[in-house]
Parts: sequence; C-alpha cells; structure tokens
Amino acid sequence: MSTTLAQVQQEVVEEFAMLGDWQDRYEQLIEQGRDLPLIAPEHKVDNNLVRGCQSRVWLHAEHRASDQPGAGIIHFTADSDALITKGIVALLVRVYNDRHPQEILDASTEFIDRIGLREHLSPNRANGLSAMIDQMKRYALAFSSVQ
Repeated sequence: MSTTLAQVQQEVVEEFAMLGDWQDRYEQLIEQGRDLPLIAPEHKVDNNLVRGCQSRVWLHAEHRASDQPGAGIIHFTADSDALITKGIVALLVRVYNDRHPQEILDASTEFIDRIGLREHLSPNRANGLSAMIDQMKRYALAFSSVQ
C-alpha cells in the first residue's frame, strides 16, 4: 500500500484546512458522499445498519487477502439516506478502507477533531460519527484474528 493511514488522515486535514467556512466544508463532505462507491444491494440490509445513527447508515466490511502473507485487509462499502451523513461515512471509508485490521484498531481519530468536524455536528450526528467509527473498529477487531 503506497499511502499510510496516517498520510490519508493528514491529506484530509490539509484539504479541509484549504476550505473557508463550514458551508464549504459541508459541501466537501457532500461531494465525498457522491464519490462513495455504493454498497451492493444485498449488503444494504438491517444487519449492516449502524446502530446509534439518526440517519440510516449501512456499513459492510469484507475481509480480503493481502499482498502480505498471513495478513488480510478490510474492504468497506457504505451508504446513507442523508447527504451529510453519507459524506461522513465516505470520509471514514476513505481513511480506513483496505487497511489491515490492526492498523484500524491502532489508528487515532484525532484527524476528525483537527478538521473541526465533531464540533460542527449536531449532537445526534456527532453520536452517529462515533457509532460509525466504533462499528469500523469492531469489524477490525473481529477480522484481526482471521488469517
């Protein structure tokens, strides 16, 4: 993998730093949501709904073989019925997608605070953001023992 998880997080921080106000940043989130590869219809089921989100957010994780022997990666797909929420999950997929489980488990979420996202969300959306991160980390924990 050419770009580390920390490098992708830094790219996100730099992209958001170049944007002016939060209206521009929300537009950036919406744009990222538009670029999100959609979850396959067979994975858009209640079992993949993220609990704790006000909007409906589907998150599917799949363990895939990796170029490193004995290690796999997690491939995420997602969707949401709300524009901002879809952008948030797209941002998280961008950072955590196709990473080794331990990378995800060890990753800091400081980049979210550095871009000011949490403080500019309603309490319900902030709870949803935390629920999405928690779900991704739970998938990583579950897949960490899979070889």
